[in-house]
Amino acid sequence: MSTLAQTMMTAARSADSGLAGPGELDRYPYAEAPGADRVGVPAWESADPELGRVGRRAAGSRGRGLHGQLVQQLGQMIVSGDLGADRPLVPEEIGQRFEVSRTVVRESLRVLEAKGLVSARPNVGTRVRPVSDWNLLDPDIIEWRAFGPQRDDQRRELSELRWTIEPLAARLAAGHGREEVQQRLGDMVEIMGHAMAQGDSLTFSRADAEFHSLLIQLAGNRMLEHLSGIVSAALQVSGGPVTGCDRPNDASIAHHGRIVDALAAADGAGAEAAMRQLLTVHPEVERVVPAPREH
Repeated sequence: MSTLAQTMMTAARSADSGLAGPGELDRYPYAEAPGADRVGVPAWESADPELGRVGRRAAGSRGRGLHGQLVQQLGQMIVSGDLGADRPLVPEEIGQRFEVSRTVVRESLRVLEAKGLVSARPNVGTRVRPVSDWNLLDPDIIEWRAFGPQRDDQRRELSELRWTIEPLAARLAAGHGREEVQQRLGDMVEIMGHAMAQGDSLTFSRADAEFHSLLIQLAGNRMLEHLSGIVSAALQVSGGPVTGCDRPNDASIAHHGRIVDALAAADGAGAEAAMRQLLTVHPEVERVVPAPREH
């Protein structure tokens, strides 16, 4: 096993145990939100009483601090429908309910406003905005939707986006001879192979996410590069240890390898075809390949 593979697998295991490791991503295992299937439950009283004290939610929001945890909690409640559109959010009430300072509440609401989830207006206050105003490409909103009542729609939409974005990125990447990036892609395939052999699904998912992110960066299209976060979020919520979907398989690794080979040969058509094959044989095939729709 290469040194890179050993380092990445060690880091993934450290992250899974709650310990910081080299190169640890600022993400966390996503737990199913309590009451995620209950739409329209009103007010704070509907939530699990344990959610009222933000400081206790270390398991689901590790490393994010009170501010990040409050953003996470309020975001989940808004996206799940527990806090419906046009509902007023009173900072004093939130501070008391979640036992945090006014500063934490104020900064959290600013983050949610930047995501399009709430709006603050003079003489009106802060209110929840309708879904049509949300930034649906925001990675946090993608995760919250994927584990809420809209989970099926969210995963289907993400899969359709991947089917549109990644084959094009693979074709474009073949025209850019950045050998160091191509080597890194090969390293990720190696890591994925070792991780699968050892049943290390966390390391596999991290290497897989880095592979697809690097590929989009290699395409040399800055607008596509801005979409890499969407692909990473899609991988977070559509497979791997977090959602308990099917485990990685040999066919998936083989297609990743074919993409790397096509890139090395500057074969754009081959890279695009290999990416389409990869998406087709993915365990989430039913959601990756857009299904015909009745009109």
